[in-house]
Amino acid sequence: MADDNMRPIVVKRIKKVAGGHHGGAWKIAYADFVTAMMAFFLLMWLLGSTAKGDLEGISEYFKTPLKVAMSGGSGAGDASSVIKGGGTDLTRRNGQVKKGDIDPTSKTYNLEAAKAQVAKAEADRLQSLKSKIESVIEVNPLLKKYKNQLLLDITSEGLRIQIVDEQNRPMFALARADLQPYTKDILNVIGMVLNEVPNKIGLSGHTDSTPYPSDAGYSNWELSADRANASRRELVRGGLGDDKVLRVVGLASAAPLDRTDPFNPINRRISIIVMNKRTEEAVQRDAANLEVPAQQPAAAAEAVAAAGGTPPAGTPAGTK
Repeated sequence: MADDNMRPIVVKRIKKVAGGHHGGAWKIAYADFVTAMMAFFLLMWLLGSTAKGDLEGISEYFKTPLKVAMSGGSGAGDASSVIKGGGTDLTRRNGQVKKGDIDPTSKTYNLEAAKAQVAKAEADRLQSLKSKIESVIEVNPLLKKYKNQLLLDITSEGLRIQIVDEQNRPMFALARADLQPYTKDILNVIGMVLNEVPNKIGLSGHTDSTPYPSDAGYSNWELSADRANASRRELVRGGLGDDKVLRVVGLASAAPLDRTDPFNPINRRISIIVMNKRTEEAVQRDAANLEVPAQQPAAAAEAVAAAGGTPPAGTPAGTK
């Protein structure tokens, strides 16, 4: 029997292969995944906080990047840059405004913005008034009966309310400025509603083209003016403040509602204008006192002297 000490000793060596399941490659893949997720959520956040116009610019850039880069635009940097599509305009200092630009801090810009806000508020108020009058017409049995004779629209001067004649239902007595009883009722209601707004009021009277039968010089011009004034008095009686009336005119048949038929009864009407601010200022400018140039008194004195009269007081010495 052989000695046990003489037996061969077998040593098993296990060679570990790098990259197995205990290696570090998965950590790199995981880091790439986390980075991609961070980039994705950052993109979502940017898209959610970007204005619609900027998104359209970005979309346009990716559709035609070369075109946008060459021409500039909202998606390719500062459009005012010297280099189209480049970044910030380096030739412009902070707060500097170039010719043709609007400085949002200037008084002119602020004034224009304020005027635009006032005009919008006024337009909204007139539109609201129009809707209110239309509602009053619908719920008021008297006004609803004459609905076809009440025309409302928004014009460049403001809200226009027209009360027109019908063939068998005139507003005034024939060839006179006397209001019919139902016309008075209509004007009373309208006067009460119009007094609730701060706008000034203008009235104009209109006739058709039928000549006025008179030999005393009284014509459609006088008749239309008298009818406009009669309507003004009835509006005031209904509750409209007398100081709110800024203009009362008679236009005869000069501005027919039906231009194709100047004899149509609807051309006989009363037009009430709830003036916007621009129209009110224009009327007040026309009514303002005129400044007389310094040489005018001398010219007037010369005309008086030529007629054999006495020059007015305050005429400069030496004036003949």
